[in-house]
Amino acid sequence: MVFILIISHFSLFPLRAVLNSMHFKDLSHIKARPFSQGFTLIELLVVLVILGIIGITIAPRLLGKPEEAKRVKAKITIETLSTALKMYKLDNGVYPTTEQGLEALVSKPATGNTGNWQEGGYLEKGRVPKDPWNHPFVYVCPGTHGDFDIISYGADGAPGGEGDNADIKSWEIE
Repeated sequence: MVFILIISHFSLFPLRAVLNSMHFKDLSHIKARPFSQGFTLIELLVVLVILGIIGITIAPRLLGKPEEAKRVKAKITIETLSTALKMYKLDNGVYPTTEQGLEALVSKPATGNTGNWQEGGYLEKGRVPKDPWNHPFVYVCPGTHGDFDIISYGADGAPGGEGDNADIKSWEIE
């Protein structure tokens, strides 16, 4: 309709007579409300209150998730290291000693029983991973809780601790 009006306005086509003959309802009695183009202050405040309530209830749940994810990642990495150590034992008959450490999983130890050491190592990336807080895992063999113990000291990197700083131990992983 607008296109037709623009064309007829410039008199390119003789449509003015056609448009004048059309019957349109008279809408002049309908008046727009003042400020009908936007939101009222109360509507904006209600939306802000609703968003605030949602933020207050959801934010605490989301803020604790990164640290929990790091703890889960540490447990998964400990299990991966445990599997690699078991493969090492299958090939060599013994676990690496504490002195050889987890490095025995990526490079052939100079000492000890390593006759069938797997070329390329026992870890995919060819390096011993660190825990999610960028601290090395502690490896002890023979372990006090099993054939070997693997420990991550948590966020603080020190033995002991509670909450996010609590140690993650191979023998406590279910």
